[in-house]
Amino acid sequence: MAFDDVLAATNISGTGMAAERLRMEVVANNIANAFSTRSPNGGPFRRQDVVFAAVLNNKLGGLGRPGSGLGGVEVTDVVEDQSEFIRVHEPGHPDADADGMVSYPNVHLEVEMTNLITASRAYEANVNAAKTQQRMMEQSLALIRA
Repeated sequence: MAFDDVLAATNISGTGMAAERLRMEVVANNIANAFSTRSPNGGPFRRQDVVFAAVLNNKLGGLGRPGSGLGGVEVTDVVEDQSEFIRVHEPGHPDADADGMVSYPNVHLEVEMTNLITASRAYEANVNAAKTQQRMMEQSLALIRA
């Protein structure tokens, strides 16, 4: 058994933690800009979302057998949500159009909070998996020493 195989579970958890951390950062950015009617691109802020993809290792295991293929997760892209902006009648607003309508970002706080909780729990699950792997390795070493 190669040393890389011993740490495979920990590495997989690490990729999950990194991906979920980025997801939490993107959600926090969405919440921070929920009422930004002006962005550097012009117009209101557009909600962003993270796209994940599974990582598969294409290495061969011992004796020519295919390896587990497990490699974790990676962030492939951060995309803008192309859904409609939220239109509100506010004639006194500096960004109101001729009809007095203001376009607000397509950010829904209840969706963002749900995404934040989901990402936080997924991060926590990856931390617990890494801790479990560490405990198992420690117990294995204790058995070897005994």
